[in-house]
Amino acid sequence: MSDIQIRLLDETQARAAMPALAEVLSDCVEGGASVGFMQPYPPESALAYWRGVVEAVAADETLLMVAEEAGRILGTVQVGIAQMPNQPHRGDLKKLLVHRAARGKGLARRLMEAVEREAAARGKTLLVLDTATGSEAEAIYPRLGWQRVGVIPDYAMWPEGGLCATTFFYKRIALRE
Repeated sequence: MSDIQIRLLDETQARAAMPALAEVLSDCVEGGASVGFMQPYPPESALAYWRGVVEAVAADETLLMVAEEAGRILGTVQVGIAQMPNQPHRGDLKKLLVHRAARGKGLARRLMEAVEREAAARGKTLLVLDTATGSEAEAIYPRLGWQRVGVIPDYAMWPEGGLCATTFFYKRIALRE
């Protein structure tokens, strides 16, 4: 696992990584991840989503981390850091994605640890997220110190169709001074 690199992308790097990021997102949706998109979801369909992320990175509204092995992007996570004026301390964790071929290597944990450190360095003390109830992803967050808040039924749809509930979590990542 020592050859796995976790890094924060700037706008130029994010733009160059779009095809690889699209492949990871497509793979996750095709594998059943409820992350906002419906099947079928080929990589070329994911490019529009990543263009928006690149714009958010350029505007310093989003932190975009990737996990790479031998130069190949295998996973990614984002934190939305641009908040309303009464929420400067909060960030929204988005799209923790690990390609199915790379699961079991600890990439989710390493991505989360890195993005939490980066968010804290930017003054964020609280992160929030939501994930499909009953999904493989839901089981990850409590192991990483996230606190379950509650469930909203019929919040979204599984990518293959059918309603699913969503579980909300939060994590304090730094002490308020």
